[in-house]
Amino acid sequence: MTAPTLQPVIVGAGPAGIRAAHTLVAHGVRPVVIDEAARGGGQIYRRPPAHFARSAQTLYGTEAARATDLHSTFDSLQAQIDYQPDSLVWNAQGGQLDVLHGPTQTTRTVPYGQLIVASGATDRVLPVPGWTLPGVYTLGGAQVALKFQGCTIGRNVVLMGTGPLLYLVAYQYAKAGATVAAVLDTARFADQVAALPGMLTQPAVLAKGLYYVAWLRAHGVAVHTGVRPVRVEGDTRVNAVVWSDGNTEHTVPCDAVGFGYALRSETQLADLLGCRFAWAPMHRAHLPERDSAGRTSVAGVYVAGDGAGILGADAAEWAGERAALALLADHGVQVDTARAAELERKLTNLMPFRQGLERAFPFPANWAAHAPDALVVCRCENITAGELRACARDAGADEMNRLKALTRVGMGRCQGRMCGVAAAEILAQATGKPIDAVGRLRGQAPIKPIPIHLQTRAEATE
Repeated sequence: MTAPTLQPVIVGAGPAGIRAAHTLVAHGVRPVVIDEAARGGGQIYRRPPAHFARSAQTLYGTEAARATDLHSTFDSLQAQIDYQPDSLVWNAQGGQLDVLHGPTQTTRTVPYGQLIVASGATDRVLPVPGWTLPGVYTLGGAQVALKFQGCTIGRNVVLMGTGPLLYLVAYQYAKAGATVAAVLDTARFADQVAALPGMLTQPAVLAKGLYYVAWLRAHGVAVHTGVRPVRVEGDTRVNAVVWSDGNTEHTVPCDAVGFGYALRSETQLADLLGCRFAWAPMHRAHLPERDSAGRTSVAGVYVAGDGAGILGADAAEWAGERAALALLADHGVQVDTARAAELERKLTNLMPFRQGLERAFPFPANWAAHAPDALVVCRCENITAGELRACARDAGADEMNRLKALTRVGMGRCQGRMCGVAAAEILAQATGKPIDAVGRLRGQAPIKPIPIHLQTRAEATE
């Protein structure tokens, strides 16, 4: 097969998708690039509307040069790709994708011969009592508001959870003029000290993170480590956060909250495509199996970037390029094998740092034990932790899809994207089984909400 006969589609125009498109174009291939956003860049390099006059330095800080380079690369490809922005891939079957075009609220099918899934990541959510109050956002949502809408989620904001994004968002909000009332990190300072050997393998990245923390402290932002969020308080909207240091409860007044526990990969599309999954202990998640080049268990389907495992923006670019080279080589196109090997070495060399991050910002494994029975875990279906525990106890549910069938957890608009992690943790705690043994929610179409009349029409034609 020669390059012009290839029919590749890339889902996602973040760092992985853009670099994959760039690589394919460089080899004479014209890919289709489908992206939910109106402009390419992904979450970390999210671009505001074209009429927003804000500098790259204001938007991306120390990453301004990288963001500008990636945006320029993508802009230069426009005449050589079939770019479909504002488009959500909500289903995949039979060699074609079902795509919703947002502005017109119409759906269409896009056939593919080869597919690179660069679906990115979203916040990993562990609910806290009061998290359904107006004024509570995920950390990623808080960052989108700042980057895309040019506004903050509140004037007096508490940011809590754990992970590098916690400190980055706090820094960005404080720099933007918002009052950051407190940064509440569930990780302990001792965790971060213990992680230094691994994190020193990427000294520039480590220095950047240390700078954010030092800047926050120097500007009077209260940073607390080793905390346990207890509840968000308020009547019609947020007015305070209560947290515990293990001995005493503390209250911080605020008008908005951003929270999250690092990131999790968006894997629903890979699931619909039939990719085989395996438990990944470092990510505490089931992820699509792939080789070092991004090939999945399904011929012609490749995964790249944070959708295949959280490694960050630099790794996403390398993985996108590597997946594109694998796609080309698999179909008889000559590629630079030395470059392919170099990319794999770069990705491998990142692993000690990634493991260090996991040590510095560990998942709060005791979260489920502290979750009260009244806590709403699935806000779409209003399912509480107590109902999940009762189902495990009384109906013998010990696997996620059994739990879903009996309680409707994960059957709402989010399809388990927000509640799935927490529900699995509750189930593991209730059954005494290890977290990897309770399974995962199977992906279902639509993987994200679409207008119901489009779904009904699609079902009628099957």
